[in-house]
Amino acid sequence: MISYEEASEDVKAIYDDTKKTLQLPFVLNWFKCQGSNAILLEGNWNKLKNTLIKGNVPNVLKQLIIYNVSKSRGCNYCSHAHGIFADSMSSMISEEEGFKATEHIDSPSMPASYRKAVNVVTKAALQHSEISDEDFAELEAVGFSNAEIQELMAQADLVNMLNTIADVSGIKIDNELLETPE
Repeated sequence: MISYEEASEDVKAIYDDTKKTLQLPFVLNWFKCQGSNAILLEGNWNKLKNTLIKGNVPNVLKQLIIYNVSKSRGCNYCSHAHGIFADSMSSMISEEEGFKATEHIDSPSMPASYRKAVNVVTKAALQHSEISDEDFAELEAVGFSNAEIQELMAQADLVNMLNTIADVSGIKIDNELLETPE
């Protein structure tokens, strides 16, 4: 892992953009494990930024999808990190006292459209050959447009990349995330 202090100027610029965009005072380990290759880091950061941060599908839903796929696959880093991010946005889903998105992912407290999106995109990420026209019709039936469905399917691709990099690099969850108050 390449710390901010050890990073080249090109990598520092990317690190700075990740901190600003994600509104974090530190660089996540997921980025640091790619810090020795500015070209790779830039490409992966742009993909993450354009797929996870931008778009019309709410970020909390995207975080829940990444959390669920990562948890299903056993990617500890991504399930932990994206679970923290999803839970920090729980109030966007429900104002119910003590509501945590990750703990209510299949409950009636979660909007039906979110439950359907999490299930279909998890299937797309883990068993992409089993996705059918019926899955797309079900997403349309709960209110997603064609553009939003494309955005949801892009989460399947993104989470596979995130999990692969996290697992092959062997990174551990960021101490700064563990210290975040609930």
